[in-house]
Amino acid sequence: MKILVCISKTPETTAKISFSADNSQLDTDGLQYIMNPYDEWYALVRALELQEKHSGTVTIINVGPATNDAVIRKGLAIGANDAVRIDAEPSSALFVAKQIAAYAKENAFDLVMLGKESIDYNGSLVGGMVAELMDLPYISYATSLEIEGNKATLNREIEGGTEVCEVETPFVVSAAKGMAEQRIPNMRGIMMAKKKPLNVVAAADAENLDVVSAYKEVPKDRSIKYIDADNMKELVRLLHEEAKVI
Repeated sequence: MKILVCISKTPETTAKISFSADNSQLDTDGLQYIMNPYDEWYALVRALELQEKHSGTVTIINVGPATNDAVIRKGLAIGANDAVRIDAEPSSALFVAKQIAAYAKENAFDLVMLGKESIDYNGSLVGGMVAELMDLPYISYATSLEIEGNKATLNREIEGGTEVCEVETPFVVSAAKGMAEQRIPNMRGIMMAKKKPLNVVAAADAENLDVVSAYKEVPKDRSIKYIDADNMKELVRLLHEEAKVI
């Protein structure tokens, strides 16, 4: 089985976020970065579990500059066989999806996995876009994944229950909580990661159709009001009279 896991670099979960003077760019001074937890804890670890059960290879892919290499190496330390970095700025979800899809098409993977979303933008966009660009089935927010032969069975949580999906490989899946448990790289894995291949690939020719014009910080003086569950009239009044759109 040949699995491609898409990973992204995100600010550390407790990082204080600020923007440039004109609010057009993230201020990266002093920011600590990590691998996006949904990609690492669920997508990558489950891919490795599938590899251990069925054999094959796990490749991780990232779209970004050379400063992302430390995060990529952590994925290799956890257990991925090799890594690919598309040498381009991840300027939008569509641009990233086009880069991943172009590489995946050329290399015929049985399964493309990624986390349900990144913890910085929370867009949940890339997985669906990759599937569309590759003309493959897409299962989003999967909480479990089992494969036998070329047939996969996946669970997804829906309102009021669990949805069970069956699909044949190849396909794209985004992983949610429950898919796997976090793995901590050990010293042997960290040392081996230094010798594993990290291939830098030129970006595919892809038009970037959207750009960020400005960022806006959440107001720091927001207050929270708790309403009794039985007092729906007060909740409706507050929504009409006091709620603000941020």
